Amino acid sequence: MADVPKREVENVEFVFEVMGSPGEGIDAVDLGDALRALNLNPTLALIEKLGGTKKRNEKKIKLDEFLPIYSQVKKEKEQGCYEDFIECLKLYDKEENGTMLLAELQHALLALGENLDDEQVETLFADCMDPEDDEGFIPYSPFLARMCDRPDQLK
Repeated sequence: MADVPKREVENVEFVFEVMGSPGEGIDAVDLGDALRALNLNPTLALIEKLGGTKKRNEKKIKLDEFLPIYSQVKKEKEQGCYEDFIECLKLYDKEENGTMLLAELQHALLALGENLDDEQVETLFADCMDPEDDEGFIPYSPFLARMCDRPDQLK
């Protein structure tokens, strides 16, 4: 069963219980979400390369097919991490005080790299964002800590 430790296999099985149906597996359109639920950060291109689809009910991925995919993504070097994202957002921190304009973060998420749509940004902000101050600034470190599931970095 791929080179996945027993504890991680249990986590994968739990994700399959939540996202899939017994015996059928998960829909390939949910491949990226399943990997992200397991604390991985695959790119959209990698998800597509590994068999993710854009339309629901085109393909199902069973647990025994998913484990090698999980193992491969875990070894992938092209994933950003909390520290990488902090360095990126420091570029927008004009006053070097750990804050940036909410509008600049929103623009970056909507327009740069593997951009998100408006609904995804709204959901992300609702789940992870502290309120902006009177001048439109937000502290970016707590936002990233929540987004990357790094409670040790919350201040």
